[in-house]
Amino acid sequence: MSKVLIIAEHLDGALNSSTARCVSCAKQIGADSIDVLVLAADPAGVAAQAAQIDGVSNVLTIARSENAHALAAVYAPQIATAVRDGYSHLLAPSTTFGKDVLPRVAALLGVAQVSDICAVDGAYSFKRPIYAGNAIITANAPADQILVGSVRTASYAAAGTAASAAPIKALTLDVPLPSHTRFVELSAGKSDRPDLQSAAKVVSGGRALGSSDAFKIIYALADKLGAAVGASRAAVDAGYVSSDLQVGQTGKIIAPELYIAIGISGAIQHLTGIKDAGTIVAINKDAEAPIFEIADFGLVGDLFQLVPELTAAL
Repeated sequence: MSKVLIIAEHLDGALNSSTARCVSCAKQIGADSIDVLVLAADPAGVAAQAAQIDGVSNVLTIARSENAHALAAVYAPQIATAVRDGYSHLLAPSTTFGKDVLPRVAALLGVAQVSDICAVDGAYSFKRPIYAGNAIITANAPADQILVGSVRTASYAAAGTAASAAPIKALTLDVPLPSHTRFVELSAGKSDRPDLQSAAKVVSGGRALGSSDAFKIIYALADKLGAAVGASRAAVDAGYVSSDLQVGQTGKIIAPELYIAIGISGAIQHLTGIKDAGTIVAINKDAEAPIFEIADFGLVGDLFQLVPELTAAL
């Protein structure tokens, strides 16, 4: 019997959509039960949101003051203890949060981790990308131990809303927590635009913009579309925008419904981050740019002329 436990990712009382995407992956596994675990100082609000996800059997909460901030060193011992209670699988999103906490849990359980699950072949057989997404391999895990896996959220749509809320149950675990790690501060960029990782529409700029000031035309188009703003690594390395906007293998892996790449040549590292997008639009003056090989729509021309015209037309 497959019984899946999913670690909820949340911030400031809001549940991240990556949790609902993990539920979609758990459904593919064919789990008999899918539970979501919420760790927080006051988990009630987040738990209520998790209970609304279609397919969730139970929402488990661990309320401790030490869980006020998502510290992997503090979360891991609690998660490892909770998952030993009859669960066959432990899943978390392959986000910064998941990549931080899951390896610690796997180490405490003494098992190997399957990372970046993008498809399910069986309860213990999964597909995952390698070589910057150029190849997909099948990873088989032992069926006689707990499966710890991170889910490539760009490969899964978020599970819908349930007709009725799942039961919420409080857990009380007697787990000693380490004190060698403490929370100092969380510094995050503030923006009125949608979050890059969960946005339905994204407009990205590349090195061809030439300067941070020129990125204003990217922001203008994004605002017209109600889209998030992204950038290639070349644009980030050149200092045009901050690193939190970087899309690609070493940035954010995203799967928006619409992705507009402006002045981006399309290096494989960038394409890895957008290959699951619904519709890809490319604007570039180089007709031979690799981005056009995967674009659904391509426009060859001077971006400094075309983008303002497109913005005005919108």
